Amino acid sequence: MKYRTLGRTGIQVSPYALGAMMFGAMGNPDHDDSIRIIHRALDAGINFVDTADVYSNGESEIIVGKALKGRRDDVVLASKVHYPMGADPNHRGNSRRWIVTSVENSLRRLQTDHLDLYQVHRPDPTVDVEETLSALTDLVRSGKVRTIGASTFPASDIVEAQWVAERRGLERFRTEQPPYSIINRSIEHEVLPVAQRYGMGTLVWSPLGQGLLTGRYRKGKQAVTHRGGTMPQHFGDERKLDVVEQLIPLAEKAGLPMTHLAMAFAIAHPAVTSALVGPRTMEQLDDLLAGADVTLDDEILDRIDEIAPPGTDAGPNDVAYTPQAVTDASLRRRPVTQRSAA
Repeated sequence: MKYRTLGRTGIQVSPYALGAMMFGAMGNPDHDDSIRIIHRALDAGINFVDTADVYSNGESEIIVGKALKGRRDDVVLASKVHYPMGADPNHRGNSRRWIVTSVENSLRRLQTDHLDLYQVHRPDPTVDVEETLSALTDLVRSGKVRTIGASTFPASDIVEAQWVAERRGLERFRTEQPPYSIINRSIEHEVLPVAQRYGMGTLVWSPLGQGLLTGRYRKGKQAVTHRGGTMPQHFGDERKLDVVEQLIPLAEKAGLPMTHLAMAFAIAHPAVTSALVGPRTMEQLDDLLAGADVTLDDEILDRIDEIAPPGTDAGPNDVAYTPQAVTDASLRRRPVTQRSAA
């Protein structure tokens, strides 16, 4: 496994990073099997493990903590804060109150005294970004966190956070973790250029397009989950499936499995440091590891650009963060009495 520098932190990470979302009740509830998968990834040269407090309500962190016993110093370990961890309205978000509490909970579950990277899982419009950065700065200065990052932030929020950090003398976000795949390329417009401008490492998630780029989901075929339930509606999005149908013969012509094509595409972008793989089974991990040495030539990348134009999403990027200005109709509509021009 080759290694790349994570932004300007000096930390060396593998181009494939292990995402731990599927370890625990959300995916693989067998702790021993999940630990074997983590060890297999580490033995293959993956040195970056990414989890979050919300994954299986803390169970993922517990599994990762067990797996890293005796190997902690050789692993770049990351976790995240933001999503609800219970019914209490203050057990969520990006406030100082919750960040300081949440990091202690994560450290306890992970059985470590520090995180190499602590990330804000999503923006929180109810909290001043200075409040968030101030709390994270204190964690860095206390030694509990080595560096900080954001996940799925719009470009404007990234820029604002950088400016606030500079003006207030606070730690700045050194990484961004956005969704990125052949079918969701919108971050090429602004997020990736902004990350490059500020020297941020970029850790992209869902490089397999939430499973669509495995090639197992085809037009006209009913797909089911590993638990036997019907897949979410976005797996039936005709625009995304149209792209998949064009990619399958391209992969076949290149002699590549779809998963290898998708992963090689994601890490080929100069702004991408690592792509997160999130296996639920050992077979899934082994399949992805088998494609670690795949290099896509310009001819294949040009053809991908024709099928899925740069900077565009084949369909709704429903895994990305959507600002309240879009989701809340009251923020997009004046009162009825003020809507006319006369």
